[in-house]
Amino acid sequence: MQLKAQDYVPAASNLKQRVWFADARFGLFIHWGPFSIPGSGEWVMNERKLTVHNYTNLKDFFNPVEFNAAQWVSMAKNAGMKYITLITRHHDGFSMWDTKYSDFNIMNTPYKKDIVKMMADECHKQGIQLYLYYSLLDWRREDYPHETGRTGQSSGRTGKGDYASYLQFMKNQLTELLTNYGEIGGIWFDGHWDQTEPEGSKDRTSRIDWKYNEIYGLIHKLQPQCMIGNNHHLTPFAGEDFQMFERDLPGENKSGLSFQKASEQLPLETCETISNSWGYNLSDTYYKSNKELVHMLVKAASLGSNLLLNIGPMPSGKIQPEFQDRLAGLGDWLKVYGESIYSTKAGFIKPQAWGSITQSDKKVYIHILDGKTTTLDLENVPLKTIKKAYLLKDKSAVNFTLKKSKLTITAAANPTEPDQVIVLEIG
Repeated sequence: MQLKAQDYVPAASNLKQRVWFADARFGLFIHWGPFSIPGSGEWVMNERKLTVHNYTNLKDFFNPVEFNAAQWVSMAKNAGMKYITLITRHHDGFSMWDTKYSDFNIMNTPYKKDIVKMMADECHKQGIQLYLYYSLLDWRREDYPHETGRTGQSSGRTGKGDYASYLQFMKNQLTELLTNYGEIGGIWFDGHWDQTEPEGSKDRTSRIDWKYNEIYGLIHKLQPQCMIGNNHHLTPFAGEDFQMFERDLPGENKSGLSFQKASEQLPLETCETISNSWGYNLSDTYYKSNKELVHMLVKAASLGSNLLLNIGPMPSGKIQPEFQDRLAGLGDWLKVYGESIYSTKAGFIKPQAWGSITQSDKKVYIHILDGKTTTLDLENVPLKTIKKAYLLKDKSAVNFTLKKSKLTITAAANPTEPDQVIVLEIG
């Protein structure tokens, strides 16, 4: 009997994976594929109104000879990241693995090697968890219900969508991904919004029945620990194991995509870019500073969320030095300050103008992010006793008083560091 999403009871291994995921706090998102070749981001097929016929030519010169799975995974590991979320099939329909269910795949390029396999093998070898991004939306296939879609309307499709056929195709591909590549940490779905009114609309009901009970049921059956997340920009659906926010911290809506409330039951994840683009973009010259990236990671953790930080490698498989430098910088920072991020939970107050708070069972971490605060007064502090207070970087003592739930901390400002972390050891 098919398990319905509504009846979904997570397996013990799934609950364990959720705890691991929430403790991990930091992952690498990789947007990469033939869409990298035009150097105009991953939406190039839609934005330039390219037909399926013309776009298909990209597979004949996608030849990432500089791709090095060991190097990519080591880079993520050295950045302090605990997992990698890899694009396996984006909206353009290209499959980055040896699939039997589509000719538009990596084995039919000059490269002829299974990218997902190489990444999976290397992640397992280096002790990094692998999550797989998979698009529910397809700008290429005739059987995708393109008539009711918001995007992909210029790809030259004339046939009629057939969701039963498309659903079977997705199940076949997901079965391959969850059978041939060892243990997978989770599946990261995207594209649901193609069949809804835009974010912020009163009614965001899907125009098609995606039959998530069947898709999610299949995944949980094949790999019960495998977490499911869906970037639908809505409250999590039954059967999902984590909630993601696109270019927003939980509870914020700066991107105009996140009108949903943060779940109190599920692990949370924010995905963000280092540059302004997800996929490789020749015209994008903006890269967030190390300070901005540290602040993003700290604020995410202080809201009980992971940060999934994106890179868009070049079509050759090379990763731009700007990405490499920033990831190395975050790794150096985490070598010193990691204990204030990993395995922590949301602080007892939300992020403030001065900074934010993360905490574990025995410690509270005060993150002074503004570089200028020297005295911090906090009211209604839910701490009974503080044994000692000190700077995390060198253990030097910090003055504090705690009286009637009012905490005062005094420490010299340090404008040269992105984050001054004060540890409170609590009773």
